[in-house]
Amino acid sequence: MEYQFETLQADLFVCRSDIHSFGTDAFLLTGFSGYRAKDRVCDLGTGCGIIPLLMQRVAPPKEVFAVDIQPQAIEQLRLALQKSRSSVAIHPVCADLKQLWPGAPLGQLDLVTCNPPYKCADAGIPSEDPAIRIARHEVACDIRDICGAAAKLLKYHGRLCLCCRPERLTDVMCAMREAKIEPKRLRLVCKSHNSAPWLFLIEGKKGAQPFLQIEPTLFMRSGEGMTSEAAQLCHFGEEYL
Repeated sequence: MEYQFETLQADLFVCRSDIHSFGTDAFLLTGFSGYRAKDRVCDLGTGCGIIPLLMQRVAPPKEVFAVDIQPQAIEQLRLALQKSRSSVAIHPVCADLKQLWPGAPLGQLDLVTCNPPYKCADAGIPSEDPAIRIARHEVACDIRDICGAAAKLLKYHGRLCLCCRPERLTDVMCAMREAKIEPKRLRLVCKSHNSAPWLFLIEGKKGAQPFLQIEPTLFMRSGEGMTSEAAQLCHFGEEYL
């Protein structure tokens, strides 16, 4: 398998392949999560580790557990860490989130993030490649499994932040509540001012009372370039505007 290393900033790299790569949604989720320097974090279904790596760019969390069931994905993250600066506090974990892993920090984390498979197991035409199928369809885990794992890892009032397609919003909110994670913040993302939302970002808080704040819609593009608001959330430079 061929790998490509991309520079996220000086001495910080991500390793991507045709199987385990990333898109703009990872940047949006990282910015939306509002992680803090004191936080202990877990990224479920981390893939090549793009979200934990992006968190290292600005006020990195205290530590991040990067969990994925696919050994190849974890290997890519390890390669990225070997090439990046030694101070990066990311712990690659190859594990099934439905069982977590020995020594998992149960009830101790401040934040869990997840960019989950967007499609139900029986939706659309699944890829013939098992790794791609796991990343895109709910075959290795579903949204209930993800919320259940997050509930085990989070401390009281710890936060779960994830992104998904708008057609899955009801599924995600129901799964959160079932796991005693109350949806607290929702933001829709549109590619332009005249298009329907293509993504939503949602935050839930473990053990919180019902009260959902719906934030202003985020528009990605205006004219020929990215909006300043989208670039700021993604921590992109002026060259993207």
